[in-house]
Amino acid sequence: MDYGLAALKLFCVHLKRARKSPSENAFSLGGILFQRIWLQGIIVSAPSEGGENRGYLLDDGTGIIELHIYGEFRNHRWEVGMYVMVVGGYSGLDGDLPVIKVHKIIDLSEFPDRESMWYLEVIEVFELFYRPLFED
Repeated sequence: MDYGLAALKLFCVHLKRARKSPSENAFSLGGILFQRIWLQGIIVSAPSEGGENRGYLLDDGTGIIELHIYGEFRNHRWEVGMYVMVVGGYSGLDGDLPVIKVHKIIDLSEFPDRESMWYLEVIEVFELFYRPLFED
């Protein structure tokens, strides 16, 4: 993992345009190389008790992404309905859904304004930094 590449603040819908970079272990979105993404959303599906690390689904309001949770984060109880912030390695599509290998996950459920603020943050970043790369 190249930590010199930023973790892009995105919505799930942006990942439809992401393409595997042929020369790097990375993806490209409008000319920006990335390996990690930063999302926020609501957990809409979780594995059953004692289930494996797969099976968590996050809905950010624009789409759904599958979360693969490893390491210390597997010991926490992530439940349906939690609003979480997730940073992790993007690994492309696994079937119909994009997949993120979680490096960091934080429950933000007790902060009700986080969701609306997140939308504003991503829109601002897109307008300032990403949109110029999409224009021909």
